[in-house]
Amino acid sequence: MRFFSLLRMASVCAVLCLSMVGGRAQNPEPHERKGMSPRATPGDYMAHGSAGKVTLGAEFVGHFIPTDEGTYSTDDYVAVEVGLYGAPQEHMPISFDQFALRVNEKKQVPGQPFGVIFHSLKDPNWSPPESADAKQSKTSIGTGGNQNNEPAAPVHMPLPLQRAMQQHVEKVVLPDGDRPLPQAGLLFFPYHGKEAGIHSVELTYTGPAGTVTLNLQP
Repeated sequence: MRFFSLLRMASVCAVLCLSMVGGRAQNPEPHERKGMSPRATPGDYMAHGSAGKVTLGAEFVGHFIPTDEGTYSTDDYVAVEVGLYGAPQEHMPISFDQFALRVNEKKQVPGQPFGVIFHSLKDPNWSPPESADAKQSKTSIGTGGNQNNEPAAPVHMPLPLQRAMQQHVEKVVLPDGDRPLPQAGLLFFPYHGKEAGIHSVELTYTGPAGTVTLNLQP
């Protein structure tokens, strides 16, 4: 009897161990953001300047978000590509809230976490399929039938495509945390206006390295 009791206990332990391993496989750790490849030097950006021992390069990207998989857009935010450079083996804490943007000499707006742009993120290469109601409406108009005055229901991008687009954007975000230099990536700032109306852009960094303001080219 004692032998069979020990055998049952061993079987239960084996099942629990397999469950724990399976749980880890189903819930992998989130991947670390790596940002964009830094350009060769800070001078390869449209604007550059120093804050203490760190040199920053920056370039205004506007409402477009370039990634390796394609270029996306957002009407509610603008992006700035930033590169941070230092001495060999230099580390520095990096965070989006160390940056602020001033457009057209108005009030500075702080950098935003990249997730806030997802609700307004668009893929210019994706267009919604024509709904059955829209097709029926066109047919009715063409044949002189009854016209439906009700607006067609909006068609949203399928969730798998939305998720893939968000993951592509996440790859190019400026990495945060204590990082070895150089590091590069995109920062996001709220701005709803058209780019054609922008005549001045200032990016200010205030962080452990010091403070510097860069005049960017719209």
